[in-house]
Amino acid sequence: MAGHFITFEGGEGAGKSTQIARLKAFLESQGQTVIVTREPGGSPGAEKIRAMLLSGGAKDLGPSGEAMLFAAARADHVDKTIKPALDRGDWVLCDRYADSTRVYQGEAGVDPDYLDLLETAAVAGIRPELTLLIDVPVEIGLGRVAVRSKTDDSGGPDRFEGEALAVHERRRQLFLSLARKEAYRFSVIDGAGTLDQVTEDILKAVQRAFPEELGSQSNLAEASEGNS
Repeated sequence: MAGHFITFEGGEGAGKSTQIARLKAFLESQGQTVIVTREPGGSPGAEKIRAMLLSGGAKDLGPSGEAMLFAAARADHVDKTIKPALDRGDWVLCDRYADSTRVYQGEAGVDPDYLDLLETAAVAGIRPELTLLIDVPVEIGLGRVAVRSKTDDSGGPDRFEGEALAVHERRRQLFLSLARKEAYRFSVIDGAGTLDQVTEDILKAVQRAFPEELGSQSNLAEASEGNS
């Protein structure tokens, strides 16, 4: 890849969107071209599938059927958005990627070998160099979701946000387990701190992963202060 690919993962209410915006601003301040995208979605075809999945319209297909839809959306996303951006030399910041399918559909009981096959077909070899897992206790994350639902026009929690507390806790543990298994690309960020502390930890993790492109720690400290 000519560009760089960073994914953000975490449970509901982890604060991924806010931190992606802050990282984008920092990278652009370093002269980088940055594309922000998301899953499910990120391309016209994938956005159509996103609407079906998050509304609960695909729930009757069962976890395996939903996994197939996620894979179809991902394949279109990679082909239409992610790969072209990387080929241009851009940085791609993606809100969720294949790890979320491993966790969400894995928690629902889908065979891991089946998920591996779908992932291999969908990503076409495009895998993140760095995955930032923003970890927050379930109660904190769901509390943030509840506040957000009252202040935006989303219509309340989506299909996945509205599930039982125990389900969210199992997903959190699966994310942490995956991060331990693939520690070479994961950085676990404590998402329970202040926005500025989370940003600082993310910038440090990104600098460690890409030291030649992003310069010194002093530059990161200045960028963190600028986000305050």
